[in-house]
Amino acid sequence: MQENGSSFGMWSDYRSKYEHMMIGLMSGTSLDGVDAALVRIKSDPSGKLTEVSLVDYVCVPYSDELRKEVIALCSTEHARIDKLVCAHFGISEWYAYTVKRLLQSAKLNSSDIDAVCMHGQTVWHAPETKMFPGPESDFAVKSTLQIGEVSVVHERTGIPVIGNFRSRDMAAGGEGAPLTPYLDALLFGSPHEGRVVQNIGGIGNVTVIPAGAERERISAFDTGPGNMVIDAVVRAETNGRQHYDPNGSIAAEGNVNQELIALYMQDPYFSRKPPKSTGREFYGAAFAQRFIEEANRRSLSFSDTVATATALTAESIVRAIEDFVLPDTPVAKLLACGGGSSNMTLMDMIRKRLPQGVSLHRTLEFGIPDNAREAIAFAVLGHESLMGRPSNLPAVTGAGRSAILGTMSL
Repeated sequence: MQENGSSFGMWSDYRSKYEHMMIGLMSGTSLDGVDAALVRIKSDPSGKLTEVSLVDYVCVPYSDELRKEVIALCSTEHARIDKLVCAHFGISEWYAYTVKRLLQSAKLNSSDIDAVCMHGQTVWHAPETKMFPGPESDFAVKSTLQIGEVSVVHERTGIPVIGNFRSRDMAAGGEGAPLTPYLDALLFGSPHEGRVVQNIGGIGNVTVIPAGAERERISAFDTGPGNMVIDAVVRAETNGRQHYDPNGSIAAEGNVNQELIALYMQDPYFSRKPPKSTGREFYGAAFAQRFIEEANRRSLSFSDTVATATALTAESIVRAIEDFVLPDTPVAKLLACGGGSSNMTLMDMIRKRLPQGVSLHRTLEFGIPDNAREAIAFAVLGHESLMGRPSNLPAVTGAGRSAILGTMSL
């Protein structure tokens, strides 16, 4: 693969261009696979973004073997340091392979791309402060880990790579997530109506965009489990033969147990005020196992359990909007994206629970494929970092200040 680092040149060369071709990579907590978006970004002479357009998109699904490896790494009971280190480099080979697939699809060479911007695979996210021994007094530490070595992707593709986006925000006192609201405001904001963008990946997160909102008025937070509990129930009940509920067909055959919904909606996370973020360490295998055990105590069938897990996601999303969005921000539309937006049973549950006056849509209706949004977002975040501009939103993450995100491999 031809190295294009020399053409990348000094930062001034990058910043002097009015058009850039970026690749954004995202592999989320749902562990579906790697999403890769080829994004054209145009700027005016002042450097301000004038256009963000999706040129091409590919998804490389994870193999069952890789999915099992990563799930084990997300568990304190099963994670091993040797496996973690190997996966940190090994998953980078998946990222590099996906970049090559995208270049083939778009009929481009590595020299046509300015940079690859990769989020990495989250295995642990711990935004709540913990104390760590220090030389004189203990340090207050927030932490997160996204595996995937940028140097491997750079070496395999010949393209400069920027990654590790969350860490700088956390170093500045933030939660390190969500980071996609920067793009949501750019693509989905309206001067006439308030909107929320609800991503339903492994974890659900919402971006709140008031009508005519300036950057400082954007807010966002994780709503709780997205597909994560649903997927875990399906995997457990099918002994790993199936990893998710296609189109919500299993849930559609079951009945929701409202008693179980009421029990789990008492989870303290749901009543905690934003900014807040969560992940597999809270809503992963252990949480799902407790959920299944409670369902078994109530003699729920497989389809009833999946239906109830689906309803928990729907209820947590709508409750978050009712409790933390609508009291301050009028909203006309909810735009759903992520894998969960293809789950028709889940979407129907959300539609029926939304307050009057709020209609449900998919980002696809606004020109952005449901699964491409986050990959596009990281292409834009990488561009902003290379332009020397902060792209975290302190009002969203709780950081003490704006910060330029990411770590670069040149």
